[in-house]
Amino acid sequence: PDFPDYPLNPRFADFPWQDDPDDQLLATWQRGETGIPLVDAGMRELYSTGWMHNRVRMVVGSFLVKNLRLPWQAGEAWFWDTLVDADLASNSLGWQWVAGSGADAAPYFRVFNPVRQGERFDPEGTYIAPRLPELGRLPAKHRQAPWAAPHAVLSAAGIPLGGDYPHPMVDLKASRQAALAAFSQIKKSD
Repeated sequence: PDFPDYPLNPRFADFPWQDDPDDQLLATWQRGETGIPLVDAGMRELYSTGWMHNRVRMVVGSFLVKNLRLPWQAGEAWFWDTLVDADLASNSLGWQWVAGSGADAAPYFRVFNPVRQGERFDPEGTYIAPRLPELGRLPAKHRQAPWAAPHAVLSAAGIPLGGDYPHPMVDLKASRQAALAAFSQIKKSD
């Protein structure tokens, strides 16, 4: 009966989540202003329609709990409030799965890279473009990682990063490593 609030894997009760006292990180994720296009497109779709594809749910969930290291319960609560198809068991256990605190044999290895996921499942940026109109004029090959586009490409598309569209709020590689290091802290308690 506790699975909506407490991790199925009890060692996750001691997971070192990142401190977010004013919920600024959480609010940035909720608004779809992380600077990571696939995450932002998904979060904006969720807020405007009450739905998002399961692949995108996993990516935005992984970003919240692994890259931002915010508690899965915060994501679970937001999805519960915004999803039109919210289901207590699917929502709670889905969040525990993506966090690695649920019934899973290799929880910490699964850190979805939203850029690679976008390149694999939305190579032309057709999912991103209508949800992030500020990136609409950017060539498709740069839509998944606009910060990596040459300055001339950004300029030609009229996109000043940090203006209409934010810089990434975290470095994906460094935040992945921080998540793995955090997991290793609780893994030692076995």
